Formats: sequence, C-alpha cells, structure tokens
Amino acid sequence: MAIKSMTVAPTTTRSLDADMTVDEFKEWLRRFDTDRDGRISREELRRAMRAIRARFSGWRSKQGISYADTDGDGYIDDSEVDGLIEFAQKNLGLKIVAY
Repeated sequence: MAIKSMTVAPTTTRSLDADMTVDEFKEWLRRFDTDRDGRISREELRRAMRAIRARFSGWRSKQGISYADTDGDGYIDDSEVDGLIEFAQKNLGLKIVAY
C-alpha cells in the first residue's frame, strides 16, 4: 500500500521542533517521495533527514529502513510508517502524537 497523499496548502510550513500528528508526519514525509511511487526509499529518507539537519543522515536512513521495512523490499510504504515513526521518535528526537 502506498503512502496516502493528503490535501495541505503547499505554502504550509511546519516546525519539526514542535509536536506533529501522525498525519502531519506522513504529509511531511510524502514531500520527499521524489519519484511519486508512494514509497520512501533510503535516498528519499536520507533527504528527509538532511532537511531536519540530522547528523549521519546516510547511516541513519539505512538504520531507519532496516527498522521499519517489515517486508524487506527496501522501501517504506503506508503499512510500515508506524515503524518509521517509532524510529524517528527514538533516534531523531521527533515528537509525533496520535491526534
């Protein structure tokens, strides 16, 4: 299943220092799906991590994919986003809330 798109004004910006909802996280992540296949590759995840100035983004993106990619295809799809959220909270210090 692909990461579902959401309707959000393109000029809306969100600080990653504050809490964000799961839907906001998915929308933020979707912006880095450059090939528009509905999945996040390691390279796309690396770019997302660089956008928040995460150190060692190449290594962390590999770890994030390994952590969340339950089917082993090398991509994060909608069914695996919860694992990526858990990884982001534990390893990147992001605050992601359910509501």
